Amino acid sequence: MPVISVRVEEDVKRQMEKLKHINWSEVIRSAVLRVIEEEKGRNLAKAVLLNEKIRKTAPKGWNSTDLIRHWRESRYGERGQ
Repeated sequence: MPVISVRVEEDVKRQMEKLKHINWSEVIRSAVLRVIEEEKGRNLAKAVLLNEKIRKTAPKGWNSTDLIRHWRESRYGERGQ
C-alpha cells in the first residue's frame, strides 16, 4: 500500500497520542474514502441537474419517424428503406 503524510497541529498530535487504542491510519483512510464518495455523488448530482436543464420537450405534433426517414433518404436515397 502506498504511504502518504498528513500534517496536524502539535496539540492534535498530543491528543491523538493519548488515544493509543485508535488506529489513526484507518480513521484517515475512512475519511479520505468518504470524501471521495461524496465528490462522486456531487458530480453525479451535477450531471443529473445539467441533463434536466438541457432536456427539451418535443413540440406538439412532432414526429421523429418522419425526421429519421428524411435523413435516411437524404443520405442513402431510396435504398435506405
